[in-house]
Amino acid sequence: MKRVLITGSADGLGQMVAHRLIGLGHEVVLHARDGARAQDALRAAPGAADAVVGDLSSIAETKAVADQANATGRFDVVVHNAGVGYREPRRIETVDGLAHVFAINVLAPYLLTALVDRPDRLIYLSSGMHRGGDADLSDLQWKHRRWDGMQAYSDSKLWDVVLAFAVARLWPDVLSNALEPGWVPTKMGGPGAPDDMSLAPDTQVWLATTDNPGTGGYYYHRKPRQTHPAVTDPAIQDGLLAICANITGVALT
Repeated sequence: MKRVLITGSADGLGQMVAHRLIGLGHEVVLHARDGARAQDALRAAPGAADAVVGDLSSIAETKAVADQANATGRFDVVVHNAGVGYREPRRIETVDGLAHVFAINVLAPYLLTALVDRPDRLIYLSSGMHRGGDADLSDLQWKHRRWDGMQAYSDSKLWDVVLAFAVARLWPDVLSNALEPGWVPTKMGGPGAPDDMSLAPDTQVWLATTDNPGTGGYYYHRKPRQTHPAVTDPAIQDGLLAICANITGVALT
């Protein structure tokens, strides 16, 4: 039995992954952005062990999520599933003055990776759109570029894979991988998304429960998938980690 934390598991794909893992006999802790959603999530996932609460767009609340998670005990697996999509029509600024997409999709998994007691496995949810991401680290907050929601999302999903590969390099005792679930009809993907929703949780469940694969991979339907060439560049990896450490005051060591 694995003990698994899944961020963004109040509904959608995260909730589906939780259902699958609970059905397989694993202990699952959910996450939601507020107490009401956490209670709804627990009701929707009978057998879930607990839920942690916090808005991942906030640095302080993300730190609180890490504290709550650690208080429940060490996890075997942490699934960084939470994310927002590409439909934001303008740059939305968080309470910390950050671009909303970056804060939730990139900074939150970075901070949780650094602060949650080190598990055996880390799984980062990305997207095939990461291959269209811009690997320039100079304007991650979109303060100087004209806002483009699609590009901001693609960039954030690129940084998720960079983070997964950086952790694989720096923490050889942890199996760190990223994946794309396909373009599926979730709230993020939209009702017209063409991929099979029933297959979407499969790779996350597989990575959470298998003794294979190893570390530093990127998968789609359990098979290795091509990545953006920047994800394996140590200079880009270290640059992203340094920026995130500077913003949060928390280093990933």
